[in-house]
Amino acid sequence: MSDSKNTNISDSKIFFSIGEVAQLFDLNESTLRFWEKEFDHIQPKKTTKGFRQYTKADIEDIRMVYHLVKEKGMTLVGAKKVIHDNKRKLSTKLELLDRLTAIKEELLAIKAEIKE
Repeated sequence: MSDSKNTNISDSKIFFSIGEVAQLFDLNESTLRFWEKEFDHIQPKKTTKGFRQYTKADIEDIRMVYHLVKEKGMTLVGAKKVIHDNKRKLSTKLELLDRLTAIKEELLAIKAEIKE
């Protein structure tokens, strides 16, 4: 099964720093800044001091790019095309992947309990 990054993020936070987002996806901050230049839909807000503030929607957009580029091995050009042509379908697919991953983890936990 896929090694998809599960982006279960805190419901209480509105904004996330570039460091938090980079850690969430195990990426360098420079990669996130580069993706901002390459993908028009990744546009975090910036404070007056220039610090990036990512919303949950920004994180979902980054997740789409991450999935296509890092997990599926697509080029940036290919990822742009897929997101442009099928953003809603891709979003639905990633939600389903999250649910299936959570179910798998739950089943593995039950299996471990049974073995004890």
